[in-house]
Amino acid sequence: MQLTEITALIARELGIRPQQVAATAKLLDEENTVPFIARYRKEVTGELNEEQIRSVMERLQYLRNLIKRQEEILASIEEQGKMTPELMGAITATTKLQDLEDLYLPFRPKKRTRAQIAREKGLEPLAELILAQEMIDGDPLVLAAAYLNPEKEINTPETALAGAMDVIAESVSERADIRAQLRKQLWTNSEIATKLAVPEEEGKEFLNYKEYHEPVKRMPSHRILAVNRGEKKGVLKVHLQTDHDANTALIVRQTKKGASIFSDLLLTAITDGYKRLLFPALEREIRSQLTENAEKQAIRVFGLNLRQLLLQPPLAGHVAIGLDPGYRTGCKVAVVSPTGRVLETGAIYITMSDAQREKAAEVLLAAIRRHNVTLISIGNGTASYETEEFVARLIQTHNLNVHYLIANEAGASVYSASKLAKEELPDLDVSLRGAVSIARRIQDPLAELVKIDPKSIGVGQYQHDVNQKELEKTLSTVVESGVNHVGVELNTASVELLKYVSGINASVAKNIVSFRDQHGSFASRSQLLKVPRLGQASFTQCAGFLRLAGSDHPLDNTPVHPESYALAEAILGKLGYSLKNLQNKETLRLIQEKAAVADVSRLAAELAAGEPTVRDILAALAKPGRDPREDLPAPLTRKNIVKLSDLMPGSVVKGTVHNVTDFGVFVDIGIKTNGLIHRSELSHKPFRHPLDIVSVGDIIDCMILSVDEARGRIALSLKQVPKE
Repeated sequence: MQLTEITALIARELGIRPQQVAATAKLLDEENTVPFIARYRKEVTGELNEEQIRSVMERLQYLRNLIKRQEEILASIEEQGKMTPELMGAITATTKLQDLEDLYLPFRPKKRTRAQIAREKGLEPLAELILAQEMIDGDPLVLAAAYLNPEKEINTPETALAGAMDVIAESVSERADIRAQLRKQLWTNSEIATKLAVPEEEGKEFLNYKEYHEPVKRMPSHRILAVNRGEKKGVLKVHLQTDHDANTALIVRQTKKGASIFSDLLLTAITDGYKRLLFPALEREIRSQLTENAEKQAIRVFGLNLRQLLLQPPLAGHVAIGLDPGYRTGCKVAVVSPTGRVLETGAIYITMSDAQREKAAEVLLAAIRRHNVTLISIGNGTASYETEEFVARLIQTHNLNVHYLIANEAGASVYSASKLAKEELPDLDVSLRGAVSIARRIQDPLAELVKIDPKSIGVGQYQHDVNQKELEKTLSTVVESGVNHVGVELNTASVELLKYVSGINASVAKNIVSFRDQHGSFASRSQLLKVPRLGQASFTQCAGFLRLAGSDHPLDNTPVHPESYALAEAILGKLGYSLKNLQNKETLRLIQEKAAVADVSRLAAELAAGEPTVRDILAALAKPGRDPREDLPAPLTRKNIVKLSDLMPGSVVKGTVHNVTDFGVFVDIGIKTNGLIHRSELSHKPFRHPLDIVSVGDIIDCMILSVDEARGRIALSLKQVPKE
């Protein structure tokens, strides 16, 4: 397959032009990052978005691997002296690795199989005679007698026929056309069947799969992963259920050429090959493919949820208290400034005696008044409900101008014990660092959550059952995309945040922070070129994603790339202004008004520039220093607690989407336990996935369907909420 063929194939698959694929491939080969290409090379790619660029990258890698494998296989078959023009044509024409491996299977070096041993004994010609099916008269045993060879332990005609049938069983099972047809048959008509492998009391978690079967083609990813987990634990026995007689008949139809004296022998050999070789191999392959597909879906959902969580709007400007609830060890308290600086820490006891609770109220009230706290973030772990009751009562009793919210504290304990936390908060106990993280993650979710291993954030499904390498790769990509979408303030960003910026790795991120510590705040983007190991190539990749609110150059605090500063000044000139006008509030307002209605096409033509770049520059001039998260609704804060006894079926409550899975949506409605909206209760309209309806962080109204206090379950509905 040539480069032009690869380009044309990817273009057809993705519904884009071949020129876009070729241009994107060139940019990727030149080691440009995906966020950089998507944001600053729109003219080159024809405005492909990040998702399209990543798809081009993945398919390009797949097809290049395919070509490499084709070359290896062609060389191997040539070396064996078994290449034919037809086989070469089939190998070079294939576009799927699976089809390629099917073609190579008969020629792949193997361990000494039964068929291989029979070939070594000289029985392949007899097998070919049987497969030819040209003899309609005679006795197979008489013909087989010609292959007797006591030196090779072929002492009877029956032994010779048995060896020949082993050769036939393997060769028929390895035919690419038969494998392809049977594979299609199994995907279309087979079922995954399960049963308990242990007594019911030991397999309570998997009772739904006690005697279970479901068509392969319809089995959703979460059930595939559940079944795999049960099998791995030894609780379930799992197999592929199919019509073996029909499958054998399919192979016979593909193999039989007509009546012959070998018909019965051929059927026996085909049946043996199917049961012993072909079906077990395809069962493993289909189970493996189901797992791979399910893992991809689970990882995709995790990634989409994580992106929404990372892009939650920051509740900026608040002095905040982080509360990490607990029973025996108390509730840890951390007061942080609007910039995340720790002002005060401590512990209070609110679940013990009345006296301790009163003392806790005095301590917390004093801290609120001392630091002018306006927001309280309560971790959603152990004793969260009691802590929420305590905070709500404190606010009501003293009529405080304070709101609170329940923060997802997943990963806080992981962060607390990390090397990074020790470096950031060396004087604090591990338990108190968690409270600091809980406070900071509502002030700026992105900046805080990048410090935590994404797998520990807890917004996925079956994350411990999927390919960990692929999960880590995808989640890292999601974080990278989110960080570059928002942009990073160069003078306050941590190493953990900087290392996700396009073109910056962990060592360069450390060098940036060290340079900042030694020389003071950066005065301009161009000063980055003085950072060790940050050369021109890295600068080109990262500069547009780094912001400098305090720079003398006003464009340093916008997404405008330094390479486009001259163009931005020219655009300002066409609007009747200069760079200095961006620093004056009155003229900035006028620039914003003009930029919003400017004729992009005319400006691009007059300045010999690309329309996408001109459009982006106008958007940046209209809102310099803008955080794209400002366009999203702020997180839901509360002053009063919702009690379990308040939840009456039919009542409507407001909540925040906490997690989205294949089977439904978990919603925080201010109760210790998240409610579940099953996918059947999401919408009256058809949809493919719950993510088509809601996302993590969405604030929604939902109806209570039922409350099961004993099992701690709350069933909710979105589609039954009355329309206003």
